[in-house]
Amino acid sequence: MADIIIDNDNKKPNQRLIGFVILVILIFIVAIVVAIKGFNNRENNITKVFGAVGGGKENLLADEEFNNILTEKYGISVVNISKSNGKLVKDPVKKEDGSKFDFIFFSDQRFYDYYKTPADKLNGEADRDTVLSGSLTLNTPIVIYSWDIVVDSLIKENIVAENNGIYYITNMDKLLNYILEGKTWKEIGLNNLYGSINIASTDPITSSPGATYYGLLLSIMCGGEVTEDNIEQNLPKLKEFYNKSGYMNNTPADLFDMYLKTGVGAKPMIVDYEKSIIDFANSNPDGYAQVKDKIRILYPIPTIWNSHCIATLTENGNKYYNAFNDKDIQQLAWNKYGFRTGVTGGNYDVSSVGVNGVPQTIDTTVSGLRMNIYTRLIEFLKEK
Repeated sequence: MADIIIDNDNKKPNQRLIGFVILVILIFIVAIVVAIKGFNNRENNITKVFGAVGGGKENLLADEEFNNILTEKYGISVVNISKSNGKLVKDPVKKEDGSKFDFIFFSDQRFYDYYKTPADKLNGEADRDTVLSGSLTLNTPIVIYSWDIVVDSLIKENIVAENNGIYYITNMDKLLNYILEGKTWKEIGLNNLYGSINIASTDPITSSPGATYYGLLLSIMCGGEVTEDNIEQNLPKLKEFYNKSGYMNNTPADLFDMYLKTGVGAKPMIVDYEKSIIDFANSNPDGYAQVKDKIRILYPIPTIWNSHCIATLTENGNKYYNAFNDKDIQQLAWNKYGFRTGVTGGNYDVSSVGVNGVPQTIDTTVSGLRMNIYTRLIEFLKEK
């Protein structure tokens, strides 16, 4: 009978290999279990925060990087519910289940300031929640967008001046008078442009940006400070300006889009926010490359800030508001979406946005007007 020979030397390496594979599998399983537990724990530690949010900043608030910072650094996940500014100061600011929001993110400072005053019950305003904290959070100035040939003529008229590649409207009074007088583009040397000199804007009666712009115009007409005395003297002049403006868009996004698509012949000058060109350059670099050498950004002296303000209603709302002090959030808001943040508009390298003609700081501004001034302004423009 043949002997059965067992090769122990070959068996041991095979056993060691099987044992090693089993060990690797066990380690992998343990790692997965730990990761799942960690993920679940992380999810359990994330606080869902609800905000009633005015328009004009949707792209930033939906940005994936922005929301990752909120989750990873501050442990919050934000649910934004769109609300109009007018409804925020008139209707109850409540979620569908009747509970209050954690914060309100106004898109205009006048509504933020007004919300903190007692509700006007005689005019049907609902009770308001107590504001715990908050302030101006995202800022962008009013600017005039124009084109190279138009600005060259305005420089000759001593209305615009250039300083280190930045264009400023140094004589707003003269420009406004040209518009009120009905002076034509041809009269200032622009023979290919038809009609009277005009600056297209959104309608101040229906649009918050338009109202902000007309607030700036009223401030300029009133010598930089609107009072109960001088407002009535200057409202007729403002109404005349409004009547000469013709058709108006209701949303700044539509107006800016028309400015880019129809060019200097249709839209020689429009009013919008500084942030619009930065947002456009980032979202459509090819489109910006086509127009960047002809576009001119004009900064009125003075100009006025459009400020998006957070009012916190709960401690969770405070967490969200405080997150805007984060330097990564501030840089993202500026570099990608054109919002100036932080103290005195933030500290930025303006070259980082890749847009020509943007100044490091905005130094000459007028204060935003109170709600009662805007109300009077809009009521007067509505009058037949």
